Amino acid sequence: MRLSAMQSLLDVLERSSEGTLIVDDQARVVWVNEQYLRRFGAKRADEVIGMPCEEVIPNSRMREVVESGEPLLLDILEGEASPLVVMRLPIKDEHGETIGAIGFALHQRLNSLAPLLARYRLMQEQLASARESLRNERRPKYSFANFAGTSAATLELKRHARRTAATESPVLLLGETGTGKELLAHAIHAASPRAGKPFVSVNVAALPDTLLEAEFFGTAAGAYTGAGPKGRAGKFQAAQGGTLFLDEIGDMPLALQSKLLRVLQEKEFEPLGSNKVIHADVRVIAATSHNLHEAVLNGHFRSDLFYRLNVLNVSVPPLRARLDDMEVICEAIFDELCTHGCYEHATLSPEALAALRRHDWPGNVRELRNVLERALLAVEGSTLDADTIRTAIMAGMHTSPAADRREKQRFGPARYDEALAGFERTLIENTLAECGGRVAEAAKRLCIGRATLYKKMLGLGISTPHGM
Repeated sequence: MRLSAMQSLLDVLERSSEGTLIVDDQARVVWVNEQYLRRFGAKRADEVIGMPCEEVIPNSRMREVVESGEPLLLDILEGEASPLVVMRLPIKDEHGETIGAIGFALHQRLNSLAPLLARYRLMQEQLASARESLRNERRPKYSFANFAGTSAATLELKRHARRTAATESPVLLLGETGTGKELLAHAIHAASPRAGKPFVSVNVAALPDTLLEAEFFGTAAGAYTGAGPKGRAGKFQAAQGGTLFLDEIGDMPLALQSKLLRVLQEKEFEPLGSNKVIHADVRVIAATSHNLHEAVLNGHFRSDLFYRLNVLNVSVPPLRARLDDMEVICEAIFDELCTHGCYEHATLSPEALAALRRHDWPGNVRELRNVLERALLAVEGSTLDADTIRTAIMAGMHTSPAADRREKQRFGPARYDEALAGFERTLIENTLAECGGRVAEAAKRLCIGRATLYKKMLGLGISTPHGM
């Protein structure tokens, strides 16, 4: 009677569902209907009896039910055809021990399930789109071809950087702000064996000290107030298999430096508020505009971390040391501005190029880009002349009037009277400095009357020393 009832139940289930599957305590197939099998490429049930359920039905979770003894009442099973809503139940003996499991694939023509399946498909599409967007965001944006220049200094820099790309050792990029260290980090990753994996960037100086540890290592659920019920992954997890770029590492707090050192040495870390150890398969590229040698001597940077990061170092020269690259860099900037902005491609007159080469460029390539964009906004035609360039540079500077005058002298005055005034100003300022600010003594040394000297100082904008 019991066997007859079971057979009747199986017949009912086979007619009312898309498929039924029964497995034993090892998650091996005991029974399955042939209609269900055809969805997965098999034709006869007796061919799969005794096989592990995952080999018959990809993505099956029947083993999970057997091992946990808990049901999975509603789930979605992916297949080559449309997805199915499935229900899985454990089978227990008279002692409550799990001896197998039974799963039902509910009939896909049930109209009541259509909204659920439609919502599921939409979520799948959105998830795939988000993952693709994240992958694009974490791909390297630049290669060595984007680092413009053909001078000896630039070619040597690229050669050295390419050699570091082939290794797994940490890299330390040294150079002033605006020299292109982040671009170089992208290029090193793109030329490395990890190029197909994520490139994740963190600007250490841009994050509050209180958030840095969570940003680096992630958090466990409820690690701190506001951490969220599920926790979140940190940058090391996001960069697994790839490269983590730490920009401005010289600004990293000492407390976090010791934890970063552990990751570099032990290749593992723990999320904030968790005892779970996660293996870190990450290559680190760090960059700084600070003098780390001085920071170590002053106690602001750990010496052991410095030596661990400084396995391979690449010094990026400032723009004033790459003046032979000026024309090539300007062409690259013009191309970028024309591609991403609403500018027409411009050219530099020889005098404008000479004016660019006379500037010190304390902001390096970043400053040059701003100057060129400012000049493009101001010019009517397609050629930038020296006056336009000089005006664009001066507009971006925040200096004293005396410094502005020195900058104009560096560019070279446009007229004779400007040159003469510049010479007089320099002569008088230097003489006053040598005389300790004493106007009478300076006038005597210059062989002019004191009243004449006062008049010239007033006309040239030279302040009168107090108390003299």
